[in-house]
Amino acid sequence: MSECCEKSRKKPRTAGEKRSLLVRINRITGQLNGVKKMIEEDRYCEDVLIQLSAADSALRSLAAIVLEDHLNTCIAESIKDGNVEVVDELMKLFRSFR
Repeated sequence: MSECCEKSRKKPRTAGEKRSLLVRINRITGQLNGVKKMIEEDRYCEDVLIQLSAADSALRSLAAIVLEDHLNTCIAESIKDGNVEVVDELMKLFRSFR
């Protein structure tokens, strides 16, 4: 069975992969906490929007990394194992990123 077992819905990651993803998540969390503070301090709308744009960009970058890994491991392995239904799952996933 492939590393990405569809039945268990788990994706094993190395310690380095987890660390890298968590660093990015912590950075995004920090950006959002900064936006929250800006709102609490009645900061100018343009400044808040610039920070929101940066957080959005960081979040999209994180999603792209996770998606690329998903394609290269879970999806590729499922197709190699003969499960072409994962293409439908992938298309549904792509639609959620519109």
